[in-house]
Amino acid sequence: MTIRLDYDITVARTYISKYDQPVKRILVVTLVLFIFGIADACTAASKISKVLPHLLDKQGRHTLSPSLLERDAYQAHLREKPDLCSGIRFDIKWTKGKHKSKNESLLKIKVELQTSGSIKPIVLTQIIKLNRKGGWDALNLDGEGYRAAGKIIGWRVLLIEDDKTIAERRSFLWQMGKTSNKSGPLSAD
Repeated sequence: MTIRLDYDITVARTYISKYDQPVKRILVVTLVLFIFGIADACTAASKISKVLPHLLDKQGRHTLSPSLLERDAYQAHLREKPDLCSGIRFDIKWTKGKHKSKNESLLKIKVELQTSGSIKPIVLTQIIKLNRKGGWDALNLDGEGYRAAGKIIGWRVLLIEDDKTIAERRSFLWQMGKTSNKSGPLSAD
């Protein structure tokens, strides 16, 4: 009886020691990745991860139902028939990295629009609640301002803290500055 018990213990030890080192390695690797993940989350930079420009109908809706497919179909319908539009809303998803104390910082979102109806960009600004580290915010251009703006050519969204830009996202057609004449001025020599 004792021989069988010793044999069982020896087999169990062999079985456990066979998998002991790989399990320890997996645990160490998991712990290291977890620690680096926390460190990366603590030092993450502020960013604007998503900007969704939505046309609004006369009732201020951007969709007729909660379905994303329905929203996209309704947006296509509004783009085809601009006379049904009463404005545009920019839904912005943002996160803020390193935080100052609540009393020190002023955080705001700024949307700049380049349009066919204006030489200067149209600027929309919204102050964000100081107790938030991120989320969704929306800025609207509607009514007479939307009608006077003309066609939107490009947009840029800025996340600003104490008058310093900490994150930026722009459309593909956003132009940084005025168009310059690369050939230089013509001379009448």
